[in-house]
Amino acid sequence: MFNSIYSATVTPVQLLLTAAAALCSGVLYSWLISFRIRANRRFFIVTSVLPLVVGLVLTFINGNIGAGIAFGGAFALTRFRSAQGTSDEITAVLIAMAAGCAFGMGYAAYGVLILVCMGLILLALSGVKLFDHSSMHSEKLLNITIPESLDYTRAFEEPFARYLEQAENVGVKTTGMGSMYRLSFKIRMRNPAEEKKLIDELRTRNSNLEIAVLPYAEPQLQL
Repeated sequence: MFNSIYSATVTPVQLLLTAAAALCSGVLYSWLISFRIRANRRFFIVTSVLPLVVGLVLTFINGNIGAGIAFGGAFALTRFRSAQGTSDEITAVLIAMAAGCAFGMGYAAYGVLILVCMGLILLALSGVKLFDHSSMHSEKLLNITIPESLDYTRAFEEPFARYLEQAENVGVKTTGMGSMYRLSFKIRMRNPAEEKKLIDELRTRNSNLEIAVLPYAEPQLQL
């Protein structure tokens, strides 16, 4: 069970079994981490298909040192000689390069299948609400700008206790040439309909400076 299923020559059935296992386990893995990691759906779609893409690439260059070096050089040229893209843009490049690897080694049918099937898989995953969780949408990022004279450690305890179910300080930085502070909180409203009331009360305490309520996403590395 734990031995390689590949023989000296990779057959279509062997490749199909490996691809199915990589895709299914990749989707399961992304679904599990989506309960913990706060990110957009595109990030989870990318992590779902990456095991399959990498597996396809390694299948075609397995045992071929020249092909491996050529593929690594081509990827380095594409990745570092171009503008930094989003995770799904980089995945699209990886898929195209996996197909190109197949074409370059003479596997024309495999190359066509990689492009067509991966395109259909991405479309299918984009249309399924597999990675959407209600708890992800309830958390918001609250940014409050305050004058430097205001002691922010307890200035907002009362409205937070009245309107918020959760309030976690996630950052403080100076702004306006050091004349103001910007506080960032991860919040969850007790009643989302009272968001305006919360903002109005905070404005009376921060000298009517800027307040922003935004969707919350934990910092993440781009793929």
